[in-house]
Amino acid sequence: MKSFREELWFEARKRRELINITSQVEECLRRSEVREGLCLVNAMHITASVFINDDESGLHRDFEDWLEKLAPEIPHSQYHHNIAEDNADAHLKRTIMGREVVVAVTDGKLDFGPWEQIFYGEFDGKRRKRLLVKIIGE
Repeated sequence: MKSFREELWFEARKRRELINITSQVEECLRRSEVREGLCLVNAMHITASVFINDDESGLHRDFEDWLEKLAPEIPHSQYHHNIAEDNADAHLKRTIMGREVVVAVTDGKLDFGPWEQIFYGEFDGKRRKRLLVKIIGE
């Protein structure tokens, strides 16, 4: 059984941003030399998310609109958490979008369904953050 671990770092330019990380994860998989197994990708920050969906700009705007309705950023005073910070909405958005994904590895490739891509969702950006890629298998 092989085990591979790598951290990927991101610097989101905006407070909220969706970044397609599929190619970076595929590169990790290639370097791991795992042909059959599992690939875990998880956010290492409590205000960021990793999820799988379609890479379509209209859908990304829909995510932004939907998340903002569920957990609006402003007014900051609506949240008990926002005594010393202003990111309670980012914590809630992360909970909704999820912490991690696990993708099967088959014949050395991520075993996706049609249109599936991996995204890093940043909800409290403008600073350096990381995620973990952990691949195990044969």
